[in-house]
Amino acid sequence: MGEPLRVLVLGTGAMATAIGASLGRRPGVQVTLAGTWEAAIDAVSARGAVVHDASGRWTAPIAAVPLADAGPADLVLVLVKSHRTGAIAGVAARCSSPHGTILTLQNGLGHLETLEGAGGTGRVAIGVTTNGATVIAPGEVRFFAGRTTLGEEAATRSCIVRLAAILREGGLETAVSAAIESVVWSKLAVNCSANPLTALRGCRNGELVADPSGREELCAAAREVGAVAAARGIALEDDPAALAVRACETTAGNRSSMLQDVARGARTEIDALNGAVAAEARRLGVPVPVVESLWRRVRELEGRPVAAAGLPCLRAVVPARR
Repeated sequence: MGEPLRVLVLGTGAMATAIGASLGRRPGVQVTLAGTWEAAIDAVSARGAVVHDASGRWTAPIAAVPLADAGPADLVLVLVKSHRTGAIAGVAARCSSPHGTILTLQNGLGHLETLEGAGGTGRVAIGVTTNGATVIAPGEVRFFAGRTTLGEEAATRSCIVRLAAILREGGLETAVSAAIESVVWSKLAVNCSANPLTALRGCRNGELVADPSGREELCAAAREVGAVAAARGIALEDDPAALAVRACETTAGNRSSMLQDVARGARTEIDALNGAVAAEARRLGVPVPVVESLWRRVRELEGRPVAAAGLPCLRAVVPARR
């Protein structure tokens, strides 16, 4: 057996714990969670990460430390909420070994640019996951397996291919794609429609598409995201409205992450989702009234209302075209 793969997961929330635990139960992988949630760090340090999934309940022997104590890693996996990317980008760059890879599996746009800008240039890869997770208790989560797609770039290919193999060995559906932007924007079509609408309506995914007005607004928002992608020269994996409807139907009983954030009074990822897409649409001259309206309505629901005119606060999260 070769050298173990040292994985540092930045984040101690539901998805970070679930993915970290899934990796940590594999032979030859050493996983450490790093974050700011002290209760989760203490719980994982004491007895590992606990996961409930379709197979039952199991525990993975992984470590957990505060961000300041995070050490070097071959793979730094970024799984914090989108608005915290800037705060941990320096940690990701510092902890990534000289030939290591930083992988973001976060929702929304702008993370690659932020991570590269903090010192990760040439070492950052993008991935997309449809896995779902919810917190049961600190360091204990319920996990719903989906599909993960990892972006393939020449500089990070070796680590990404190795990671994909490890995830597959652990029973998680994983693919590697050279066309990751198509996957990113396909998921944006879902997240920019289903997430804000379920948060605003206080409903589960299946309830949204069961309501005619909810289904209509969902499809309208998804099509607008598809129009922005087309203006960027990106072809989606399917019709954007069909993607959004199918995602809601196959996860009918789920409460979206944005609905969960609103329910616990936490800041949502609306700026990196609808906000970023609306700003990119403005730059390209593509009208997206539904996407922009959802951004404004969720911001108001959070208690962070924005001015009626212009999108000045969104420019910081709009990604540069690569």
